Amino acid sequence: MSFSLSKTVVSLDGEQLYSFEYAALMTETSITVLQVYVELGIIEPIGSMLHSHTIARIAQIQRLRRDLGLNLVGASIVLDMATEIAQLRAMVKMYQSHQEKPL
Repeated sequence: MSFSLSKTVVSLDGEQLYSFEYAALMTETSITVLQVYVELGIIEPIGSMLHSHTIARIAQIQRLRRDLGLNLVGASIVLDMATEIAQLRAMVKMYQSHQEKPL
């Protein structure tokens, strides 16, 4: 698999996609570490590229590992749970706003 730091790609939904080299540089990690994350299912690439939200997830994982001493799987679970909680809160808020409207 070859990567290019200068390669610019836009996804079908119009989002900028970034190379593994760029992600490694931005998160102060290595391409090898990112490939392990992919193999473990911790991040999901689009072909050989990454969404910006995936790069943010990598940075969050690095921070949880560094600051809280969590292992890789633990950090991933924490982020997944935080995402799920945020989604549930949004659903509750939407449900509550529909319940408050008079018929």
